[in-house]
Amino acid sequence: MNLFPVYSLYPVEPVRGHGSYVYDAEGNEYLDLYGGHAVISIGHAHPHYVEAISQQVARLGFYSNSVQNSLQLRLASLLGQASGYDDYSLFLANSGAEANENAIKLASFHTRRNRVLAFHHAFHGRTSGAVQATDNADIQSPFNRTDRVTFVPLNDINAVERELATRQYCAVIIEGIQGVAGIHAPDDDFLCQLRALTQRAGVCLILDEVQSGYGRTGRFFAHQWTGIRPDLITTAKGMGNGFPIGGVLIAPHFKAAPGMLGTTFGGNHLACAAAIAVLEVIENENLVNNALQVGNLLQEQLRLADGIIDVRGRGLMIGADVTGDAPTLRRQLVLEQRVFTGGAGKKTVRLLPALSLQTAQAEDFINRFKLLIATQ
Repeated sequence: MNLFPVYSLYPVEPVRGHGSYVYDAEGNEYLDLYGGHAVISIGHAHPHYVEAISQQVARLGFYSNSVQNSLQLRLASLLGQASGYDDYSLFLANSGAEANENAIKLASFHTRRNRVLAFHHAFHGRTSGAVQATDNADIQSPFNRTDRVTFVPLNDINAVERELATRQYCAVIIEGIQGVAGIHAPDDDFLCQLRALTQRAGVCLILDEVQSGYGRTGRFFAHQWTGIRPDLITTAKGMGNGFPIGGVLIAPHFKAAPGMLGTTFGGNHLACAAAIAVLEVIENENLVNNALQVGNLLQEQLRLADGIIDVRGRGLMIGADVTGDAPTLRRQLVLEQRVFTGGAGKKTVRLLPALSLQTAQAEDFINRFKLLIATQ
């Protein structure tokens, strides 16, 4: 049997990691400025994280959600404290797409409506419901395509108001910062107006913080730069530092009923141990503030570099538009300078490193980038 070839792969295989570096079998060191799609939040192989998972798997690796699991309660408590959403409830899932599926489902249960409003260039996942709210026809099969999702331009409050006036929508779903689209943030004023408008219309506001959450922007969630409080918040990528886990933070006005949501693996013992360790490290090492400080430095240096025509983002969620072909440049960064980055289209390089990235490592990246540009 062979693998189903749906991924474009670099000819590099990391076999171990430490902090913001990964290493191949020959011992070559690569600076990781991407963290596997913003997943590595506290660094590769953090000792506290490794110890927590190792100790948990030696005790109990898994049991279903038909029994009590005090690790889930501890995770919910720590996440409430870290995020400032102590009064919300937590539903645990396995991924960002699954979190978004459940958030939309909750919104539909709550409002008894069946339409969703999303935004141009949005990405909310690849599973059946989440991909319907993703603005990319290339990854929607005929089965996934629906007339129950409408897309409007980001930051166009008038377009939102026109749609919500129909009284058909259960939810508006929006990313804290659009990641896959190339790091495009909703305007702060727009988010504030969106919150007020959805409240007046009786529509649930879902903030997809799967990529932009968990301290990446210098706030725990990106929307917290505005002070708004959504009805539902989804999270996943940085939550487990590589262990699959996702979650929905649910406002107090939602009422639970047995069986309305469910999952086999969501909130399992190992996932909770991983997520608890992540929150402990974020707190103990002050990583949210580090993401802001090092991210600001990295953005400032990028704006001064040759070959860069625009820089966007907050904290360590950065998009840089380049003069040349971004996919070619990213490949050269991997093969010639041993740096991992992400991409978005033909012009954008995305940087989503661990929140623990150090100033010296950010400067090292800038130097390697400048060296590559100088040779072209």
